[in-house]
Order: sequence, then C-alpha cells, then structure tokens
Amino acid sequence: MTYKEMQEMLMKELRLYHYPIAVKFFFDQEAVDAFKSKADYVTPVKPTTFCQWEIAARMKGQIVFGTMDNQGCSNARYNFGWKEFDDAEIKSHAKYTKDLDQAARFVQSKTCLPKGLLGIVVAPLGSIDGLFDPDTVHFYCDNMQAYHLAVDYMAATDTHPLRPTITMNSSACGGNVTSYIHKEFNMLPACSGSYNAGKTERGEINVIIPGEQFPAVMDRLKERIEKTSASITKPGDGFPGQDICKNCPLIVFKKA
Repeated sequence: MTYKEMQEMLMKELRLYHYPIAVKFFFDQEAVDAFKSKADYVTPVKPTTFCQWEIAARMKGQIVFGTMDNQGCSNARYNFGWKEFDDAEIKSHAKYTKDLDQAARFVQSKTCLPKGLLGIVVAPLGSIDGLFDPDTVHFYCDNMQAYHLAVDYMAATDTHPLRPTITMNSSACGGNVTSYIHKEFNMLPACSGSYNAGKTERGEINVIIPGEQFPAVMDRLKERIEKTSASITKPGDGFPGQDICKNCPLIVFKKA
C-alpha cells in the first residue's frame, strides 16, 4: 500500500478524527535539500511547540518543516538534542517531583536524540509518498482506537505485552523520540504541556509506532478487514460499531 492508501484505510475503518502524523528527523543536509525541492511545506512563523507543529499536520493537512530556531518548547528542545541539560530544565520539572534532585534524575533519564538534528517534518501520513519514509507515525486518537492499534501492533510484530514509556512533561516530543530510538510502540496520555498547548482537550491518547514497523501493522489491519471487519471488539461490525464484547448475552438488538 502507498502511504495515501494507508491513511485512507485508517480514516475510514478506525473512524479517526485526526490525520495520522508522519514524523521525520533529518540529520543529513542532502536529505533536507531533497525534501525541500519536492515538498509543498510550511514553516512556523514564530517559535512554537512540537505538539503545536503537529496541529497543522493532523488538523489542517499541512506539511510542516521546523528547526531548532522554530522550536519554542525547552522540553522538546532537550528531547531533540537541541538543548543541554541545565538548571532551567530541572526547574521546569520541579512542580512534578518531590524535590530538585528527583527532577534532575528524571530529566536525565529521558531518551534524547543524538546531536546534529537539522530539522523535523510532521505531515499527514497520506502526503509523504515520494518524499520520505516516516521515522514514526503518531496518532491522536480515542481509547478504543488506541486499543485496536495496540492489538494489531502486538499481532503484527509478535510482541506481548506492550510496555509504553511515559515521561514527565514530554508526551508528544518525548514519546516520538522514545519510539524512534528504541524501535518500540508507545501509548501515553497528554502531558500538561501538550494538553494546554497541543489541543488535546478532548482527552486524546497518543499512539506512536516506529516507521519501519508500521507497514506490518497496516497489513495486519487489512488482513482482519478482509476476513471480518476492522472491529476487534465485535468482528463483522464496522468500527467503532458496537463497543460490546461479542460474548455478552445481554446487550443484543434485533429488528422490530
């Protein structure tokens, strides 16, 4: 499948509210130049957060290219290797921790990109054919959509159980970096920053899948659709369909 076909299937079968986001980390200038020569992209006018960059991709369908100078969130800059560990980063986590020593340990335990990141692209999954293969695919979705993605990932990659990685104050930025570096599925709630700034006031859950594993997850979804339907909770029904256990004898409906 092309990435456009993947997006169309996901939007139709999982009833996604937002476009899946393809995330690409650029460390090579030639790759950046090649992307810029082919893509119809936008850049932030003022420094904004990484989760705000993603708003343009998932809500407006825009391809966004951002650099260190465009990134206004110190936590994201730290995760992306654009900022050193310092007292300011410790203090920004003080409200979450028991003391500054704990804040320092927690910040230092975050997974960060290596130095040398030139820029980041966030784009609707369906817009990247011919541009790049994603490093991660990031979903903002509800609980049951997240469950379906998790179950398909486990089946497709023969992984069980899943152990998501949640870090303080860095859900979107830190979540994508963790999945990219460790090549692992991640599912985590919005952090305080992304809830306030990243428009997740509907209570969306972050699901992040490494790019190289994503086609296998899509193949698994396609296989289930061809056998029954996209619904795991009620095979044969369209998803979301009846969010009811197929074995429940009580919640049943019939033609009047």
